[in-house]
Amino acid sequence: MKKKITNKVLWIFAVGQFGWSLLSGIISTWLVHLYTGNAEAGKTNGLFGSLITQHPIIASITLFGIITAVGRIFDAVTDPLIASWSDRSNYKGGRRIPFMKAVAIPFALCTVGVFVLPSTSSIIANDAIIFVLLMLFYLFMTIYCTPYNALIAELGDTQQNRINVSTYISFTYIAGLTVATFMPNLADMLKGSLGEQTAIRVSIGILSAVAAIAMLVPAFFIKEREYIDSKPVQTPAFGSLLATFKDAQFRRFVYSDVIYFLAVTLFQTGLADFETNLMGIDSDRTFYLTVLMTVVSLSLYPVVNRLAPKLGKKNLIITGFFVYASVFLITAVSSDAAVGTVHIFGIIVAVLAGIPMAILGILPQACVADVSELNTLKTGEDRSGMFFAARTFAMKVGQALSMLLYTSVTAKKLNEAGVEIVTAGQYRAVAVIATVACTIGAVLFFLYKDKAILNKINELKAAKADK
Repeated sequence: MKKKITNKVLWIFAVGQFGWSLLSGIISTWLVHLYTGNAEAGKTNGLFGSLITQHPIIASITLFGIITAVGRIFDAVTDPLIASWSDRSNYKGGRRIPFMKAVAIPFALCTVGVFVLPSTSSIIANDAIIFVLLMLFYLFMTIYCTPYNALIAELGDTQQNRINVSTYISFTYIAGLTVATFMPNLADMLKGSLGEQTAIRVSIGILSAVAAIAMLVPAFFIKEREYIDSKPVQTPAFGSLLATFKDAQFRRFVYSDVIYFLAVTLFQTGLADFETNLMGIDSDRTFYLTVLMTVVSLSLYPVVNRLAPKLGKKNLIITGFFVYASVFLITAVSSDAAVGTVHIFGIIVAVLAGIPMAILGILPQACVADVSELNTLKTGEDRSGMFFAARTFAMKVGQALSMLLYTSVTAKKLNEAGVEIVTAGQYRAVAVIATVACTIGAVLFFLYKDKAILNKINELKAAKADK
């Protein structure tokens, strides 16, 4: 008999999400902000901009646009390979935990390297270094996250456990992203003795070390074989991937999921720029708005957890998309309107964004777990690694499109004085694109049939229990 999966086990598991979301948050929030944009005294925007190529390389596509595009092609191969390797493995420690244990530290070191190593006197060398490091970053993320995400379905052995584990990891996911935004505040404490650039790099190093420890917590404290009776699958990698995308319900989910990650990455990438360039908020004050957004989101977690079984995941996810669209629309028309030290638009965006962060942070993962379990019941083969790898690929496609859009739309232009700058209109254009994207995501999710999936799961489980 396997041990019962308790909420304590699920919380230990969720600590790993804090770690990798912290690393992801460092890259998504600060990479473009530090390496591009208008370098101004007292602001971190564009602080490392002189180290890499700033001009568009092909048409209006920038260095980061090319990196993310190539990275997604790279992911198209590595995601299913890692998922299949995990699904087909039979290590003593399980099918998932050994991967997480092996890659946590290299993943964190690579994140630090992105901000430390491209500092030679040659811009071409720096371009090459940052390209290689970001490819390694995405590879290590895949090696950790694909097995990790597969455990969501395997530890979520009941509908309630699936919603619970999705809630817990959403909590730690937001916590990781929030801590990532604290980086300038930590650097501000250190820059007196280290200087601004070194303080930022040391701060990223400290946060990455915390992330590595967090990622190792489930790897060392969850004995996978004690809770999960998993058997290696026999289907080859790309055969498994093809079978995954043959699932009509999964395809419907993925269409909108790509849009979700496009929108949320635009939000994460542009948030600091929106707040500083459109709303007139100082860089060191953006953290407080992120805290407000996080508090709002976390306060809604219990509400989402309770409403999902009653109203259905589908209805709540569609609501989340529409609220996100309104957040971006407000951002597009925002200004530096302020009352004293309280910035009105910053407060409105922070409060409203907390709603879709709660909904879309929890429920999509539960949807993938549902589809994966239904497939396992139908086929007798547990390919949860491949289902979550396909979702990870959707995440990276959305992120790639986001980075490509963001860096292209915000490429520097000459102003009337002959100075290269990014205008407020360019940032507003990004927000408008995101508004449209979220609306499309909501419309696409109407095709997903949440109730039909759950009814079929219950039907097959009941039939299995009768045998």
